[in-house]
Parts: sequence; structure tokens; C-alpha cells
Amino acid sequence: MIVDLPNASTSKISQRLIEIREDVGAMALSRVLTLVVVVPEDDAEEALAVANSASHQHPARIICVILANARGKARLDAQIRVGGDAGASEVVVLRLFGELTRHARSVVTPLMLPDAPVVAWWPTEAPKDPSQDPVGAMAQRRITDCAAADNTSATLKRLAKTYAPGDTDLAWSRITLWRGLLATTLDRAPFEQVGAATVVGGADSPSADLLAGWLQHRLKCPVAIVRSRTGTGIVSVRLERASGPIDLVRPPAGDTATLDQAGQPRRAIALAPRSDAECLADELRRLDPDEVYEDALTRGLPKVTRRRMTMTDAVEDGIVPSPSDARRTAEQLAEASREAIRSAMVEASPEDADRSTEAVKSAVRDRLEEEPS
Repeated sequence: MIVDLPNASTSKISQRLIEIREDVGAMALSRVLTLVVVVPEDDAEEALAVANSASHQHPARIICVILANARGKARLDAQIRVGGDAGASEVVVLRLFGELTRHARSVVTPLMLPDAPVVAWWPTEAPKDPSQDPVGAMAQRRITDCAAADNTSATLKRLAKTYAPGDTDLAWSRITLWRGLLATTLDRAPFEQVGAATVVGGADSPSADLLAGWLQHRLKCPVAIVRSRTGTGIVSVRLERASGPIDLVRPPAGDTATLDQAGQPRRAIALAPRSDAECLADELRRLDPDEVYEDALTRGLPKVTRRRMTMTDAVEDGIVPSPSDARRTAEQLAEASREAIRSAMVEASPEDADRSTEAVKSAVRDRLEEEPS
């Protein structure tokens, strides 16, 4: 259900929410937080779709603040969405015009759930200092997305400089699976120290930078970044050890990675890119400061070396693994798995199959004879 409230006020919106609750039911009793989304008009519907999907795990009141035309007379146009149009939440869309665009906090505050945590999310360009932003200042958690910025490197540096407890970024959530796989790999024998690490990632991938910063801070070893072409995301990680390197490679545009290390068979691992809804749901799961993210951003990342070479040159020099070889390996492993399944099916005894079929037929006949005519 969608209710439009043109030229409204916060008191009118609150009253309409109460009326809808009385008509539809107690829809707000299970809400666990208030999610404030600050987004331009053109990106609002996409951001709301992501927030609605994430709200299935964390029911919330979603307040979408759209900073429209800053010129002209101050005006507030609102829209309330509940039921099938709001996922597991209730959505309040606020379009601010004129002078109101500079007073988003005053408009949002009366509509927040009482005694519930507040999370602020900027799906596109983040403010220069999220914790000092009028909306960010009233939130326990502040979520940005460096990948949406025009200059990801400059944005990461600015976020590191202005970091405050409670800040986080979706680029950090996107590497959760990578961090888990690498940590699990190092938990297996041989338990050797990592002497160096190299991360290959796209020039527009802040996740590659954060992964390199995390490795540097945790492993206390030299870490370098090699840039691949734009749009490839994280391509590979190589960890150098005395017994040989550990290579985790996901070819560009692929959903399967290969893991190669000394003394172990090569393995294919499902490693599909995470959706924004998955990443946002992860960030809504915790409301305390993310100290691991802080360490990677503010302590590890400044110590990472950026190699002045392309991924192709690095592969030719043997510095990083080849994505093409990894793709072929994944295909070979997949084919070997399919062949093993086919062999197992062929090896099944035809005699056993015949006996099984006759047994089924006999049981059916017996059952029919027992039924009354």
C-alpha cells in the first residue's frame, strides 16, 4: 500500500502512520531499528529496493531522505509505503525542497522509532565527515559506499582521516568471504609465517584496498596491490610462505575461485560477488564499532605498497597467479566432478535396478489386493 502526502508536515505524516497502523494492524511493533537513507532522486528507488531486501533480516522503519531542488519555496512531499511495497518494514519517503534540504535532521527526528537504534546509510556519494553530518551525528552506525564515489582512492583516504567509532563501508562487507577463506587457509598446516602478500584488484575497487589493508595489519608483512582493469573487482590474493605460495584466484566476471597451495590438491570454491542487500544486512547485524575495519582502514591501508605495473606484467613476471590458468583449472575440476558422478551412475548394477523395480511392482499389487473392491 502506498499513501502520498504532498506538501505535508512531520506531524501529519506521524498521524497518518498511526491511522494506517490502526487500519492494517500493529505493523511497527517488531521493528528493531530506524534506517535513514540519504540519497539523490535518481538513485532512490534502487536504494529502497536494497533496503527492503535487507529488512527481511532486520525489520526497520526506513526513512528515505531525498534532497531534491534546493531552490524555491521550502516544501516537504512525503510518501508512506507498507505491506508488499515495503518488504518487512514500513517506509517513509521524504522529498525535501528549498530551505528544508539543509535541515534534514529536523525533519527526520520526529519520525524515528522511539528507543530504537539509528543507522544512517549513504548509497551514493558520502559526506566529507559522516560522523559530523547532521544525519550521521544522530546515528549509532554510519554506512557509506566507496564504490559509488567518483574517486575511490581519495574517498578512502578521507574516510580514514575522519573515521569515528560506528563508521563502516559496504566495500568492507563485500570482502567478508575473501577474509574468511584466507583465514581458514592459514589455520591449516603447515603453520608458517607469511613473508609477503599481493592483492590484484580493479582500479575502481576499494574492496581490494581494504583487503590489502586488512592483510597488512593482521599479518604484519609487506603487502602490495597490483591493479587490473576497471570493473574486475578483486581478482586474486597471493600469500608467500617458505613452503610455497597460497593463491586464491577468482577470474573476472566469475563466480568460482580456485585455491592452490603447496601440499594440497587444487580446489574450486564458490565465491560469487555479494549483493548490496547482503552487505547491508550484514552491517545492520551489529551496532557496535567495527574495530577490524578501523584497523584495516586507518592502520593497515597507509602501509600498503602500490606496484606500478599492470596485472598482465605481474603475471608474466610470476609475481601474481594467472586468472586464465585459474579459469581453466576451475573448468577441469568441474568436468572431473561431473565425470565422477556419471561414473558412479554407470557403475550401479543393472540387476539390482531390475530387482528393485520388480519389488516395487510386487508391493503395488499386494497393496491393491488388500484394498476393498
